[in-house]
Amino acid sequence: MSTADVIDKPEQSASHRRGGGRIGRKALRDVPMASFPTLVRKIPVYEIVPDEAVELIHDESMKILEEVGCEFRDDEAIAMWKEAGADVSGTRVRLDRALLMDLVSKVPSEFTVHARNPARTVQVGGKNSIFVPMYGAPYVRDLENTRRYGTLEDLNNFHKLAYMAPALHSSSSIICEPMEIAVPKRHLHIIHSALKHSDKPFMGIVTSKDRAEDTMEMAGIVFGEEFVRDNPVLVSITNCNSPLVWDATMLDAMKVYARHNQPLILAPFALCGASTAASAVGAVAQVNAEALAGIAFTQLLRPGSPQIYGQFMVTVDMKTGAPMGGTPEAAQMMYLMGALARKYRLPWRTSGFHVGSKLNDAQAGYEANMLMHAAILSGANYIWHSAGWLEAGLTCSYSKFATDCEQLVGWYRYAGGVPFDDFKEAMAAIREVGPQGHFLGTQHTLDHFESAFFMPTMMDFNPFEQWNAEGAKDHETRGREKARNMLKDYEEPSLDPGIADGLRDFIARREESLPDTVN
Repeated sequence: MSTADVIDKPEQSASHRRGGGRIGRKALRDVPMASFPTLVRKIPVYEIVPDEAVELIHDESMKILEEVGCEFRDDEAIAMWKEAGADVSGTRVRLDRALLMDLVSKVPSEFTVHARNPARTVQVGGKNSIFVPMYGAPYVRDLENTRRYGTLEDLNNFHKLAYMAPALHSSSSIICEPMEIAVPKRHLHIIHSALKHSDKPFMGIVTSKDRAEDTMEMAGIVFGEEFVRDNPVLVSITNCNSPLVWDATMLDAMKVYARHNQPLILAPFALCGASTAASAVGAVAQVNAEALAGIAFTQLLRPGSPQIYGQFMVTVDMKTGAPMGGTPEAAQMMYLMGALARKYRLPWRTSGFHVGSKLNDAQAGYEANMLMHAAILSGANYIWHSAGWLEAGLTCSYSKFATDCEQLVGWYRYAGGVPFDDFKEAMAAIREVGPQGHFLGTQHTLDHFESAFFMPTMMDFNPFEQWNAEGAKDHETRGREKARNMLKDYEEPSLDPGIADGLRDFIARREESLPDTVN
């Protein structure tokens, strides 16, 4: 199936199928819960350095783990490493490359993440890519363009928008923090929102062992306890504290999810120049060592469990220490990590639209394009932070969420390759029209005008006079209007009443036992 076919005929629930022809295609465009299947990339990856350079980085990463080692600040983890034959001193673990690579080789190169609606199930790894919205913003830039703390209503809204965006393959989880809910209870409402307002795959909570276990309990209510014991239904993020520390909180989350066969993103959080050397290649060597050490540990927990090789690397402004988004070095580091992931045959994650701009403005567009281009061409499988991200992740913007989602449709087409399915008909149309004619009335144009080209609705291509007469709206304004209209059209996906009651009962029981403040 070509990308054009996907955009014309997205997956839908049976209750929203329409007839064929032009009227049917228009109806499909108007259906809010249309959804694209997993993107299968049909363009080649871009190799920014020769194989010898990749091997050099790999070798230096191995030396880091053999000679310097990595901290695992957890007694159970240390005991497991000792039993596996690692060189352990206190919490410092030095890993022989043979042991390390044997463990890493157990990770499957491709796996399935099941959605509660099977039509939204996705594939991760190989030539597959999925787009996932942002995660973790304490602030929102709202529908009135005001920056403020996020609320549960905002989180509900972003999960609704993620559900309605055809090119988003997941609802994430903590798109924004519901700041009015007590921290010990917040995770329950985050996961409930993701499961209630969308039927796409979602992400887990990793801020404590108990919260990870609660996430699995809630997943078990929806999917069945037996099913979630072995089948991936969510993805969670664990960050190494660069340089070279896996802390107890992250290791606790790893234990819960890996033992349930749920994939984790093993992603060092590196501010290059601050928590790594001030060198793009040096940063990659360190981050590669950190990620591989985490992946190897998951295979001690459950050999063969699906995992995702990850990275979050941004450069810092060497004058102020502030993280910068969309720099050429950040893009170059993506290409290097992609090459390493292919060497290890690992599914891998990067970030798409993470930017430093405070507004949905030209800076945001420049930064986002630099990074998404690299994410696509480096062959990333799990492209996170693909909608809403502003201000280095501190803010989720309604406007940017909507405009990002529209741009993802374009990137989906870009990565899907150039279709040749109508080439013969196009050549026939040239012969039909001949010199000095036009193609507007040909049968080929009538058959293909809706699907031939990506036609964004939030970018304005009208003459100045028409644009001015219609309110002279900038991109930020058009994005907020689009988000507002999408929310008006939202229809909640069906959820079995028994499951819905089970989730509410579980939340009520857990809230009774949890404090309102963090100890």
